[in-house]
Amino acid sequence: MTILLSDPRVGAVPVVECGEPLVALDPSFGPARALVRASLATRLEVAAGLLPAGIRLDVVEGMRSPVDQQAIIARYSAEICAAHPGISADELDRLASRFVAPIAVAPHVAGAAVDLTLLDACGDRLDLGTPIDATPEQSGGRCYFDSTRISVDARAHRDLLAEVLGVVGLVNYPTEWWHWSYGDRYWALVTGAGTALYGPARTPDVAA
Repeated sequence: MTILLSDPRVGAVPVVECGEPLVALDPSFGPARALVRASLATRLEVAAGLLPAGIRLDVVEGMRSPVDQQAIIARYSAEICAAHPGISADELDRLASRFVAPIAVAPHVAGAAVDLTLLDACGDRLDLGTPIDATPEQSGGRCYFDSTRISVDARAHRDLLAEVLGVVGLVNYPTEWWHWSYGDRYWALVTGAGTALYGPARTPDVAA
């Protein structure tokens, strides 16, 4: 059963902030130079080294401010409300959390998550079934990691992501094949870690 970020069990996970700084990812991960916690950056570097020759990780987003997170929540919630007139607040939160996390538990706000894909030797994106950030509605559910409605190549590429990122301890949010995290509340619940390592991050702490 898929555990969504709106699940009360996620919010119940305690946070013991370890104080790690945010760091900018190496340019080899793409021009975004995404900001992430130091341990996450190290794990991504190890994962990149496990990929077959000619394939690399492209990280398009890391740390996200609470303001940006709230804007995404508001935009997507409006789309859901338009499609489901009269929807209850609880159901709205559940459906919205398939695509964007409540601020209190958001892995991106903690600097603990990345949105990423795979590039080939020419720098072109490999087929992973949908564009990054395709909503469940836009993709007909193909954004779900385990979707059976994607090509053989897309399945192989998703499995490759899972292999190299899983080895270094990252977990996937199953409604978004591109979203992987480490050290946040969702990660702690899924792995049984007991406590999260990171709470909301502060951009003034960024290290080069």
